[in-house]
Formats: sequence, structure tokens, C-alpha cells
Amino acid sequence: MANYLVIVESPAKAKTIKKYLGSNYTVEASMGHIRDLPKSQLGIDTENNFEPKYITIRGKGDLMSKLKKQAKSAKKVFLATDPDREGEAISWHLASVLDIDKQSTYRIAFNEITKTAVQNAVKNPREIDINLVDAQQARRVLDRIVGYKISPLLWKKVKKGLSAGRVQSVATRLVVDREREIEGFVPKEYWTVDSDFTKENGKGKFHAKFFGDKKGKVELTNGKQVDEIVKNLDGADYVVTDIKKSTKMRNPAPPFITSTLQQEANRKLGFTSKRTMQAAQQLYEGVNVGGIGLVGLITYMRTDSLRISAEAGVAASKFIKANYGEEYAPKSIRVYKTKKNAQDAHEAIRPSDVTITPEKIKGSVSPDLYKLYKLIWERFVASQMENAVYDTENVDITANGYVFKAYGSKIKFAGFTKVYVESVDEKEEKATKIPELAIGEKVLPVSLNQSQKFTEPPSRYTEATLIKTMEEEGIGRPSTYTPTISTILARGYVARKGKTIIPTELGIVVTDLMVRHFNDIVDVDFTANMEKRLDDVETGAVDWVKIISDFYGPFMDTLKLAEKEIGEIEIKDEVSDVVCEKCGRMMVYKMGRFGKFLACPGFPECRNAKPIVNETGVNCPKCGGKILVKKSKKGKEYYGCENNPKCDFMTWDKPLTKKCEKCGCLIFEKNFRGKKKQYCSNEECDNK
Repeated sequence: MANYLVIVESPAKAKTIKKYLGSNYTVEASMGHIRDLPKSQLGIDTENNFEPKYITIRGKGDLMSKLKKQAKSAKKVFLATDPDREGEAISWHLASVLDIDKQSTYRIAFNEITKTAVQNAVKNPREIDINLVDAQQARRVLDRIVGYKISPLLWKKVKKGLSAGRVQSVATRLVVDREREIEGFVPKEYWTVDSDFTKENGKGKFHAKFFGDKKGKVELTNGKQVDEIVKNLDGADYVVTDIKKSTKMRNPAPPFITSTLQQEANRKLGFTSKRTMQAAQQLYEGVNVGGIGLVGLITYMRTDSLRISAEAGVAASKFIKANYGEEYAPKSIRVYKTKKNAQDAHEAIRPSDVTITPEKIKGSVSPDLYKLYKLIWERFVASQMENAVYDTENVDITANGYVFKAYGSKIKFAGFTKVYVESVDEKEEKATKIPELAIGEKVLPVSLNQSQKFTEPPSRYTEATLIKTMEEEGIGRPSTYTPTISTILARGYVARKGKTIIPTELGIVVTDLMVRHFNDIVDVDFTANMEKRLDDVETGAVDWVKIISDFYGPFMDTLKLAEKEIGEIEIKDEVSDVVCEKCGRMMVYKMGRFGKFLACPGFPECRNAKPIVNETGVNCPKCGGKILVKKSKKGKEYYGCENNPKCDFMTWDKPLTKKCEKCGCLIFEKNFRGKKKQYCSNEECDNK
């Protein structure tokens, strides 16, 4: 019988930790939380210091009995749940249920699941940090009060099944407000004038843009103004009047924190935040790697700190020197400044062992895990490399008093770009390759182009930009970004449109109601300030009961007033052009767990409902049925036959209505590295 019991959250984590501990240790998984507030009631004693009424989660009874039995016979019980508020709370609940003395030193935590980290943690147990527990408890109680008090009002006044949430309502408001910005946007006209130029011998083509005149920059606002400039340039000599050459340094991006990992994985890999965090969880808890064995590949993935350990910095420097050269490693370890309100308990997200390169794990893990690990590994290694150095050149070309500017750049020293370059949401100005020029030299315009353009409205949010905004505004914390977005999508308040997130009619109606009657709940500044107060609980600066008490009184007054003022609100369903085959009514669009579907408006008399059929206009090459646009379980679009499962035709590539001019077979279109390519489906046809 083992002398010691170690309890973690997941079986995968248990398996990895067991590898690093001897036969004297039994490692068990609690399978997440073991206790929570009851679903059927508020579960908070508002008359008695907001005391939560915790119950054992349904289905956990047998597991609790097993853990109690093991804890009773163990010499010592170590609680090794995740190193954050949620993990501390799980340990606290376990201590309560298993009757472990809360003053004992049995809590262990580690930022990475490696042999050294696990064994050091076991040698240095500590007491449960009650401030961390209180911070989690305060958030849970606060969110329960908001959700369980406002949601019934929404059911009564708007629609059954709706919910309100302290963070989800603010996130929805951001999406709604952005959509209204877009709808209310008034485009402004502007023009551009540019040209390709060559040297007088016709060689060395480069690009330059109209800048202004000798007085400075000129904004081009209408066609008449542009026509006048172009007329004055007709037959003019273009002369190089200024050349500025310089060297520009570019710093690497810092290692990932939770929000930047989710943003970059969305931009570069097309991952949703949920998909990113699922893969990161597996990488942290441990995977089997050929030739290495079971190993936790990354540090803890819920963090907003940019700090890395001295050991990790030294290891990275050593690796860079050995694999890229001495010149690629800075003289000292790079230190990145963490933002003001960040929690600094954990390191940034980095590889547990920098010598385990992405190629070493490629054949052992799923594509998602490989891609995400590669992203984390490259970002971390690059963050500890030297700056990239560029030779830049700015050239002014003057013609009849007007100035054109050309910007050129070429890499002098690759530095960190040898490993990784961060992607951005905004478009950067592209540099042109400039030939060797001299001041006073004449150049020739190849073609003078004038274009009318209009300012564009702000872009809709993607998951990446929504998370970025939530982080910047202080809405939520690293552990809440993913569940918040998942919740507002599941509730039907927002929907995905390609990569963007748009509000639904339901989301707009509920947001407007919340703004009118519960403005504090959906106010960005109020929510950010509440997050700061919850952080103060974690440091022991504020008592969690006071935070709830300060909030509860004014909130209940607002709730009573809203119940009186809000009338019945009817949300009209969007009518489709599909006739219900059972009763003849025109079917309407409804939002369910898995997105939109068609339903009969005659419910409950007529309960007819069916999925939305999206036809491609192309017939199946196998059976002649219609090819439909479908979605996989992960939400990825594919094309399949309407006669499935009788017909197994499916493809990820888009079938086109046009036929091959050589053999008459179907033409498919695929995206290859951002470019669309068409090909004939007939393998024997040479029309590629």
C-alpha cells in the first residue's frame, strides 16, 4: 500500500506526475471540481454573509468515497491541483470533503510538469492560500447572483432559456456596439496617386506614392483636385531630391500569455480559443513522445505574466548559441515588462524543455498539438534572440513642385526572424526594393495611377480581436476568455460569420434591455473595476464578503425597479422561404445549441424542425444527388451528398458549377497557402 496520496484534476496529469514519483505514491484525479453551488436554487445565504451552500457534484459520489478511503489510510495527502484560483479552490474543497486539517502543509503546485518541478513541490508543501480561495469564491458568488437574479427576468419578459452574466453580457455588448459603429459609419472619399518608376535606362523598377508638395503633406479628397495634380505632372521631370538611409532595429515579441496565445493561434492557425486551450491543456498535462516518454511539454497555460525563470532563459540562450550561432543570442537574458494589473504568480507560456524541438514530437502527437507546440516553442525561442536589423531607405522624388515618396527596406541581420515573426491584425506598409540612386538623378514614371477610395468602417471582431479588447479593457481574466466566448455563442447572442463574430437579433434585444435597466452590469469600466477588486481579494487587501455586500444592495434595488419597468418584449423570428410540409406555414429560423435551424412557427401544435440545407447547385458525381454544404463537429465546412449515409461522397474542396472543358467532369476549388486553385476531379484528365 502506498504511503502517500496525490490528488490532481485530470487522469492525463495524474499519469505524467506518477512517472516522476516512486511506488510510495498513489496519484488520483478528482476530475475537476468535486463541489459546486446547486443548479436548482441560488445556493447563497444572502442573510448570512453570503455563505455559499456547496453540494457534491452529481456523479462524483463514488469517486469521493474512494478518495476518502485512500486519504484515511495515507500517511500524507498532497493536493496538486492547478496553480491558480480555480485550482486552489478545488484543493480547498477536497480538504473539506476528505477531512484534512486545513492548517497542514499538504498543498503543492508547479508551473510545469517536469521531474524537477514535481519532486521539488513534494519536498516543499505549503498551506492552502485562503486569499486565492476567497478570490475564486467571490467571483463564483458574484456571477451566481447576477445570473440567477437577472436570468428569470429575461425568461419572463423576453424568452425562456435566456441568461445574463457579469462578463458575458459585457462581451456581447462589445460585439453589439461594434456592429452599430459599422452600421452608422459614414464613408469619406479620398484619393491616392502612385506610380512605378525606373532609372533613365529603364532598369531598377521601384514604387513611390504621392505625398504632397514642398509645404508638406497634401490630403487628396476629390477627383477634381487629383485631375489638377495629374495635369500639372504631365511632361514634368521627376528628380530625386532627398535620400535618407538608416538602420532600423526590430524587437522580438515577448513569450505568450493566455490572451496572446489565443490571438496568435486564431490568426496563424485558424484555431478557436476553445480549441487552443484544449490543445494547450494536453501539452501542459503531458503527452507520450517517442524516444522521450510521457512528458509535460509546456508551462501552465493560464497566465498573464511575461516573466520567465532564470533557468529557462539560460537554457534558451545555450540552445540559440548551439543551433543558430553566438551572434543570435543577446549578451543577457531578455526581460519583458508585465502589464500593471497582471497576476505574476506564473511564468509566461513556454516549452518546459527548449531542447525538445517541434520536430521531435511531430510523429507522436495530433496535428493540433504539434501546430500549437510549434507556435509556443518558436515564439519563446525568438523572444530570447537578438533584434532583427534592417537597412532602410526613404527617397523623395520631386516633379513640378509635387513630392512622391518611396520606402525601401532590406534585412541586414535576421536575428529572431530566423525563427518566428508575429502576425498582426492591421496591414503594414510594404517596402519596395529601391535601386542605387543619387540626389539630382532623373527617374522615369512607368504609369501614373489615380484611385478613388473610401474610408472603411471598423472591422467586425474576430475571436482574436475580441479577446484582445477584453484583455485591454480588463474584462475577465486569462481563465475566463474562452468560456465567455463559448457561452455567448451557445446562447445565440452572437454568431460566427466566417472568421468574424456578429450579434444576433436576440443579442441586440437583450443588450439594449441590459443597457437600459442594468447599465452597471454591462458597463466596461464597472466590470474592469470589479475585476481589480477581485484581484485585491487575492492579495488579502479586501475581504470578499465586503465586495459582495457593496454590490448586492444597489443591485437588488435596480432589479426591483427593472421588474416594474420592463414590459413584454417580443422577438420576431426571421421568416424563411421554406414551407412546412406538415402544416403549410412558412418556417422560421431559430437558434439552437449547434447554430441556426428551421422550425415551424406553429409550435407546439406543429413540432416540425429540420436543419438548414445549403445547396451548392452541383450534383454528386457518385449518385447524382445534390451536393450540400455541411459542417464537421469542429465547425469546419465541407461538402457532402444529400443521400448520406447511402452515398459516402464528401470533399473539403468546393465543387464549382462549371465543368471541365476537356472531359466534362466536376471542377473543384481548393485553398492552398492562401491562394485559390482549381482542378479537374477526373484523375485521368490532364487539365490541372
